[in-house]
Amino acid sequence: MNIIDIKQKYSIIGHHPLLNRAVEIATQVAPTDLNVVINGESGTGKEVFPQIIHAFSSRKHGPYIAVNCGAIPEGTIDSELFGHEKGAFTGATEARKGYFEVANGGTIFLDEVGELPLATQARLLRVLESGEYLRVGSSKVLKTDVRVVAATNINFFQAIEKLKFRADLYYRLNTVPVHLPPLRERKEDIPLLFKKFALDFAGKYRMPVLRLLPEAENVLQHYYWPGNIRQLKNITEQISIIENQREVSAEVLRTYLPQFNSMHVPAIRPDVSQSGASSDIQDRDIILKILREYRTELNELKAVVYEWISKGSPIGNLKTDVVSASHGDAVLSIAPAIHRSSDIIEVEESLSLQDKEKDMILKALIKHKGKRKHAAHELGISERTLYRKINEYKIDE
Repeated sequence: MNIIDIKQKYSIIGHHPLLNRAVEIATQVAPTDLNVVINGESGTGKEVFPQIIHAFSSRKHGPYIAVNCGAIPEGTIDSELFGHEKGAFTGATEARKGYFEVANGGTIFLDEVGELPLATQARLLRVLESGEYLRVGSSKVLKTDVRVVAATNINFFQAIEKLKFRADLYYRLNTVPVHLPPLRERKEDIPLLFKKFALDFAGKYRMPVLRLLPEAENVLQHYYWPGNIRQLKNITEQISIIENQREVSAEVLRTYLPQFNSMHVPAIRPDVSQSGASSDIQDRDIILKILREYRTELNELKAVVYEWISKGSPIGNLKTDVVSASHGDAVLSIAPAIHRSSDIIEVEESLSLQDKEKDMILKALIKHKGKRKHAAHELGISERTLYRKINEYKIDE
C-alpha cells in the first residue's frame, strides 16, 4: 500500500513533505517491532500514527490499546498499566489485569507519556528492557511481549534537564522518532483541511457546505493555529452551525479566531508580529543554534586532542580542566588555547556571537542560492527575522 492509499484509509489530509515523511517512517518502522516516539504539538493528529504502525506490523492480529497517561491520576496509574492484586490498596476488592498484561502480543500506545510520574517511568523502563513487571501489591514477576508506541508534546531534553523525565527511558523509547509538523508549517494544507471538515459537518448537520472566499482563505493560512488541526476542526464546526451565510468572508472568519476577539490571547504569528518580544524570541532561537554549533565544534576538538593523548603524541603545555573516564569513554575538557612542543595550536572563539550569526546567515544564503525562504527554514527562523538580520548586518546577497 502506497502513501496516498494509507493517507486515504486513515483520513490524513495534506501534501506537505514533512507529513508525507512521517507516514513513510511509520510504515517503514512498523514491521521491525522497534519502539517509536511520535512527537508533535497538541492537536497535530499523533493518535493516528500508532494505528498505522500496529496495522502494518506482525502484531496486527493482536490487541491494540491506547492509554492517555495524562488523564489517569498519579495514584492509580501503576494499577492501570501493570494491574494489582486483591487488597493491594483501599478499594482493590479483586485482582485486576493491567494494560500491559491485556496487550500481550500486541501494541500499546502511551499518549502523553511525558506526564508519567518518575516511579512509573522506572516500572516502564523495566518492561521495555526485559518485558518484566510486577502487579501492584505482588512480588511475583510477570512477563509480557508488547510493542510500545509513545507520543508527547513536551520537549524531552528540557524535561530531562528538569529531572521530570528519565534519560534512560527516553533513549529506550525513542528508538525511532516520528515528528509531526504543526499546522502553521503546513500552510498549503490548511484550506484542504477546512474543506474536508466543512463537508463532514454539512452532512452531519444537513446544511449547505461552507465555502471560503479568497481573502478568508488568506487569513486562515496566516493564523498561528496554537491548537493545530483540532482547533481548525472546532472552528469549522462553529461556523457551520452558527453562520447562515455559507460563503465565509475574512471579516466573519476573524470573529472566530481568538486573537481578533481578545487582546489577552497571544495567538498572532510571531513572525508577523510587530512586538519587540517576538524579535527577542527569534534572536534567542538563532543564538541557541549558534551555541549548539559551538558545542559540536568543541566536542570534535576534544576528540582530536584525546586521540593525540591516546597515541602518546608529544603535547607540551596542554591546558586541561577535567579528564575523566566513564564506561570506557574519556571526557576531556580543554581551555581555549593548546600548546604543542614545537608549534602552537590555538583554539580561540575569536568570533563574537554577532560574527558567528552573520557567518551562518551568509552560508545559508549561499547554500540556497539566495532563496531566503529556504535559508530561513534551515536557520530555524522566520523570513521576517532573516530580512531584519540581512539589513542589520548589511549582508550583500
